[in-house]
Amino acid sequence: MASLVTYSLRNLLARRLTTALTAGGMALVVFVFAAVLMLAEGLHATLVQTGSANNALVFRKGSKSEIESIVERSVAPIVEMRAQVARSADGSPLAAREVVVLMSLTKRGTNKAANVILRGIGEKSLELRPQVQLVSGRMPRFGSTEILAGLSLSRRFEGAGLGEKLRFGMREWTVVGVFDAGASGFSSEIWGDAEQFMSAFRRQAYSQVLARIEGGEAGFAAFRAGIESDPRLKLETKPETVFYAEQSEMMSKFLRIMGVSLTAIFSIGAMIGAMITMHSAVAGRTGEIGTLRALGFQRRAILMAFVMEALLLGFLGGAVGLVAASGLQLFTISTMNFQTFSELAFGFSLTPGIIAVSLGFGTAMGLLGGLIPAVHAARIKIVDALRAA
Repeated sequence: MASLVTYSLRNLLARRLTTALTAGGMALVVFVFAAVLMLAEGLHATLVQTGSANNALVFRKGSKSEIESIVERSVAPIVEMRAQVARSADGSPLAAREVVVLMSLTKRGTNKAANVILRGIGEKSLELRPQVQLVSGRMPRFGSTEILAGLSLSRRFEGAGLGEKLRFGMREWTVVGVFDAGASGFSSEIWGDAEQFMSAFRRQAYSQVLARIEGGEAGFAAFRAGIESDPRLKLETKPETVFYAEQSEMMSKFLRIMGVSLTAIFSIGAMIGAMITMHSAVAGRTGEIGTLRALGFQRRAILMAFVMEALLLGFLGGAVGLVAASGLQLFTISTMNFQTFSELAFGFSLTPGIIAVSLGFGTAMGLLGGLIPAVHAARIKIVDALRAA
């Protein structure tokens, strides 16, 4: 096997230009394939990191997003007083009533507008989300028109920077702080006092109740059973991580379908290029093949040599494309989340699974493109090969 690999590598190096062109075509296909997978994974990772595994999100039964949910004022205390809800140091429930609404803002440097999420928070919201850290300014005062802006959002939208002002709900709001929530969806939101947001938007109910649950899986199961079996509430609950992960399903599926469709089309061209390259290699080395056969090499050995060459060509193209795609992790893009219809910023995420699939895809292209020429090389008769030499 080692001798076959060495023989194949020498042949590829002997034809540097054709090897580079063919591997380059495969690299472009793998680049597109890996980029789309990284985009879908980045979206999923961003929304999963938005939540905390120990938190439960309580919302109206059947709601697919926070925007659709309604939790009446009268039932919010019933949720908070469940036995499974953790307690703060002062003995109060570690829970927060929140309201979520959409607002249109103009992007910096353009006249284009996009929807962003306004999240009205309670006094315990920041304690329930320790991943949120203030990076500049100060915390807003509850009961005032002071707001916090996510770091990603403050850079992209007019009026969302520290010290700037926004006007919505017939009021003027001042950005007194900017927070960083890491690679999570919270970085694309504006936060303020829930009661002030409800008054400004004339809302009579909360969107959800967020609570820290004690007792692990058993505690959450008991909490869920109590919430969903109570006919007065008409609510359901999910772990916060699960709820936000489900927000990425539609967009992730769209990206993966688009990626597979594009790469299927592009890969046909790449495989044809590999096939032409390998056919050219067989035609140019007919005499060499005859000599190898005369020296006692079996047809299987000739077949394996050319298959190995095609595999190495595909692997090389896949590796180059993957290395190029890995550089996309330095960039952040924004798009509309189909579930919430709001702007969401996220990055490309390269995982070990994507690395393995991309390299396998490149190698498979090389194999499919080189298999027919390899079979043709193995079937050449010794006499014909030596006569051609």
